[in-house]
Amino acid sequence: MSGLVTPLAIRKPVPRPPDGEGSVQVMIDSKLDVSAKVFAVYGKGGIGKSTTSSNLSVAFSKIGKRVLQIGCDPKHDSTFTLTKSLIPTVIDVLEGVNFHSEELRPEDFVFEGYNGVMCVEAGGPPAGTGCGGYVVGQTVKLLKEHHLLDETDVVIFDVLGDVVCGGFAAPLQHAERAIIVAANDFDSIFAMNRIVAAIKAKSKNYDVRVAGVIANRSADTDQIERFNKASGTRTLARLPDLDVIRRSRLKKATLFEMEPTPEVLAVQREYIRLAQHLWDGTEPLDVAPLKDREIFDLLGFD
Repeated sequence: MSGLVTPLAIRKPVPRPPDGEGSVQVMIDSKLDVSAKVFAVYGKGGIGKSTTSSNLSVAFSKIGKRVLQIGCDPKHDSTFTLTKSLIPTVIDVLEGVNFHSEELRPEDFVFEGYNGVMCVEAGGPPAGTGCGGYVVGQTVKLLKEHHLLDETDVVIFDVLGDVVCGGFAAPLQHAERAIIVAANDFDSIFAMNRIVAAIKAKSKNYDVRVAGVIANRSADTDQIERFNKASGTRTLARLPDLDVIRRSRLKKATLFEMEPTPEVLAVQREYIRLAQHLWDGTEPLDVAPLKDREIFDLLGFD
């Protein structure tokens, strides 16, 4: 029966070794192929990934880099401190043209934010339906079709919460380095261990490696350092728990737009130092995620 199209649901997958034991993760066939440095930011839900990603994007722009930030959360709020609004998502605009991507223009889904940072929100399928990996794949496909990555130096994927499914692990298939945001507490570090395990699994078939940990909202880092020593991770930067960071979100602004008090200037310098360090290159880490009970026994009890 020549000429018939096999439905997507029953097409045979392209053979490929699994990312890990029992893996059913999404395979993307539209990998980024650019000279840009690509980072994927992960961490426990609510730990401050979007705040960290947006300020890091600005820091990269402050050292003269052309930056694209891609929000990969269905609530599409990754970039609102950069753009001062909730911008239309890729899925929204595709739905508006009945998924005929050739009808879209770049200005339909790419928006310029503070200090020239370009912003995209992938969005997500309706709750309980679809796959986050598909959304990421469609976003990357659109960016490539419109040659929007040709003049980009840095791409930052800001990804939904903990890595527990293949869909939201999909940005790891594009990234060179994964950055984990964590606080100095058990829940954050437990989530970080899951993320480390996901990155290690993806590294079997993709270039991504762990860059390290950003200690966020933390006066101390003793528990993070204890985990680092046990797992092979490292601390890249340390950001204190300052109320001005909370207020910057309420003002829909990055820290680089807040009143330049000594504490704000200190955090700005830390972000710029981190951006330069990441741009200069980080050695890939040979990480060893712990078993759940090992983390329970490792942390606390001081």
